[in-house]
Amino acid sequence: MSAAVRAVSRKAEETRSRILETALALFRERGYEETTMRAIAEAAGVAVGNAYYYFESKEQLIQAFYGRTHVEHVAACAAILDRGGTLRDRLLGVMHAKLDTIEPYHRFAGVLFRTAADPHSPLNPFSSDSAPVREESVALFRTVVEGSTTRIPDDLRVELPRLLWVYHMGVILYWIHDESKGRARSRQLVDRSVDLVARLIALGGNPLLRPVRRSVLTLITETAGPSVTD
Repeated sequence: MSAAVRAVSRKAEETRSRILETALALFRERGYEETTMRAIAEAAGVAVGNAYYYFESKEQLIQAFYGRTHVEHVAACAAILDRGGTLRDRLLGVMHAKLDTIEPYHRFAGVLFRTAADPHSPLNPFSSDSAPVREESVALFRTVVEGSTTRIPDDLRVELPRLLWVYHMGVILYWIHDESKGRARSRQLVDRSVDLVARLIALGGNPLLRPVRRSVLTLITETAGPSVTD
């Protein structure tokens, strides 16, 4: 790649990043519904057509935000996952890393939640539009499971990454509403719930409970909506 091409590519990425940062700031200030693409373009100092070139809609801006927070989470988890260890230790580290990386966006998350909570919204984390980032996040939890020293039954191992993703979404929902200093209550929830999850997984591996485990996994498979599994 020539220097000229690299310069153009770098400028394009800087413009894209500026549009995204401007949009997030306006969403925080005015709310998601009240912010238009024209207002975002004007505040970012670009033409409206240029803004649409990088992001076809406001929804794409939020999906880019989802993607960025996921990339930041993956980077924060690298050292944790390289160490190996039990499922409990790996999950605990990954969940605290999640809270670390999303903390700067706490105020914005509350604004976004009002739209993302709508089951019909493309911004809903269970929607088909959110599938790429959702599947990448599930893959992260698959790494948590597969790299652990904890013995996990094969049938549970298959479903566990997705179940852990759902669990982590529940923690995020709690975090959004957590107004305690430094989100201390969310940290406490992670510490206690990860211990509980680890114990349940260990209990699920008991041969005597195999029929119960299979029944539960069958129920989960049968009731999972298409937006979650697609």
